[in-house]
Amino acid sequence: MSRSIGLAHIIRHDDGTSSGVWGIYTLQSAFQPIFAFDGGKLSLVAFEGLIRPFRDGEPQSPMSFFGTCPAGDRLHIEALTRTLHLLNAGGCLPQEASIFVNFDPSVFTDRAIVDKALRDMRLVLHEAGIDPRRIVCEVTEQKSASQETLNSFVEALRANGFRIAVDDYGADESDINRIKELRPDIVKFDANWITQLMESGAGFALLTTMVTSFESQGIRTVFEGIEEGWQLELAEKSGASMVQGYVLARPELASTSLRVFGKSVQAPAAGEGKTIAAASPAPVASARPTKAFGRKVTP
Repeated sequence: MSRSIGLAHIIRHDDGTSSGVWGIYTLQSAFQPIFAFDGGKLSLVAFEGLIRPFRDGEPQSPMSFFGTCPAGDRLHIEALTRTLHLLNAGGCLPQEASIFVNFDPSVFTDRAIVDKALRDMRLVLHEAGIDPRRIVCEVTEQKSASQETLNSFVEALRANGFRIAVDDYGADESDINRIKELRPDIVKFDANWITQLMESGAGFALLTTMVTSFESQGIRTVFEGIEEGWQLELAEKSGASMVQGYVLARPELASTSLRVFGKSVQAPAAGEGKTIAAASPAPVASARPTKAFGRKVTP
């Protein structure tokens, strides 16, 4: 994928944002905030870039868009979506925030392809005025042709100054030994898996043990898909580093208003029913103070 092809699909707008065009689709960036627990508060530390496809002005599901793309175009679309997110991040996000971008390791099977993609990405970062150290590359451990190929890809990302996050940990057949080999900076726990574990005391104990193990190795943890206050309360109790989900903020289309996104919000303390306030139109759920874990009220 050459940089010229990627930029040929980019449209710049007067408000400083960019959009992409791929066939009949218009592509826009959406960013969802990621918060860190900080002394009883939640501090905004990062945003994840998410693609939002439109067809004839109507929003389409990302799954539907990617499902219509031929396999031979996946590398091109990967580069286009990353380029779009980085340009919009440079124009719209607070300069201190980290930026999570997704990589599909299955399309980076050849080192020459990897090197070319990363050269192009560095050029886009320079154009967007983004320090590479702000970039967190999300990879899914199951999507590589082999562990050796995945290790090589991750090392190439790291050599370019990027941080590494393993995404969807706990989904399918995640392997703790693969985590040890990859040595990521961050592990993002699968949302459905987190919810299942939080349903019982034994599950929550296991979740807490895994978080403690990762944190002891210097690996920060993110709980994704936090949609209710009781989940947020348990995430804090588990020792997780960061949280992401609708209870805090929904993804928002790229806009310069994101630059002034609230930098800290009050998290509900254990046993309290505070409502979380965030600079987002998302509906907010309050924590459920009578719950120790799971959905059932303890007597």
